Amino acid sequence: MGSLTKEQVDGFYKYGFLKVDGVLDGERYLDPIIEEYAGVLDQLADVLYEKGEISSRYEDLPFGDRVTRIYAETGTHFSGHFDFSLPFAGVTEETPFWTGQAVLNALTAAPLLDAVESLIGPEIYSNPVQHVRIKPPEKYLPRNERGEPVIGATEWHQDHGVVTPDADETEMITAWFSLTDASIEQGPLKIVPQSHDSGLLTHCLNYQGQGRRVIPEHLFDIDSTIPMPAKRGDVIFLHKETVHGSLSNVSEKIRWSFDLRYNPIGQATGRGAFPGFVARSKQDPSLELRDADLWTEMWTNARSKMAKINQNGESDVRFGRWQEGHPDCA
Repeated sequence: MGSLTKEQVDGFYKYGFLKVDGVLDGERYLDPIIEEYAGVLDQLADVLYEKGEISSRYEDLPFGDRVTRIYAETGTHFSGHFDFSLPFAGVTEETPFWTGQAVLNALTAAPLLDAVESLIGPEIYSNPVQHVRIKPPEKYLPRNERGEPVIGATEWHQDHGVVTPDADETEMITAWFSLTDASIEQGPLKIVPQSHDSGLLTHCLNYQGQGRRVIPEHLFDIDSTIPMPAKRGDVIFLHKETVHGSLSNVSEKIRWSFDLRYNPIGQATGRGAFPGFVARSKQDPSLELRDADLWTEMWTNARSKMAKINQNGESDVRFGRWQEGHPDCA
């Protein structure tokens, strides 16, 4: 039956989003992730220090400050070391990813799945369109060739727009939550209420020569945009066609969030090269994945397959639908 009220479910479909306070208990679900990622950062710092790419391991600093110092000193970011996904191209057998038990426990947390069940039913698949977002303060980050921080504000998009057309009929929803409080200054989500009523909008590639995929602002009511600051453990659910992005992190602290997708079992994920899994099944609970070693094996196998395709600029397997030259992008 799920945990959301009828009013909450109705509000989700009316406005295209729903914020639910305190879904995930910090001590039970979030602190273990923070501890797990501290170990990942230890390993990364050891490697970089041994290579002479950083002057210190910075082990006396808390996670957020440590990540920020390492990113700033190396002039790059190491998002892949913490992400439970892979790039779309140029993957090798050594491309990093992270699929730890604490992360899996959060993706399959009963309070989270109870809410998801209210929206899509009890047969729930964890869609592999998923990421961890560790966004340090922009003023400390290295810049790209356009002078922008290497991890900045997220452009306007719809989650329907980042999957392949085979998932057009999929009842995909997004679940976004922060491992720490996400104030306005830290760059939380920004959402355009009721924008899902317009259906799938054009996503322009290299829009205005900026090298980014973005929905042009003339295609939706940008004046209705609202920011969505959140407390640690709150969950924001998004309809797949709700226009959203994120603000810049102008604070002194990192913004650290999970960006997850779920859909009913049996529906296309829109990212067939990557492995999803059964998160909940009332019909057959034996199908549910709870072992991170198996999850890691699934992603390792996917990495081996990816290492043989989409190399050297080739697109053997497409991960998107958009092409340049659409009239909306002029």
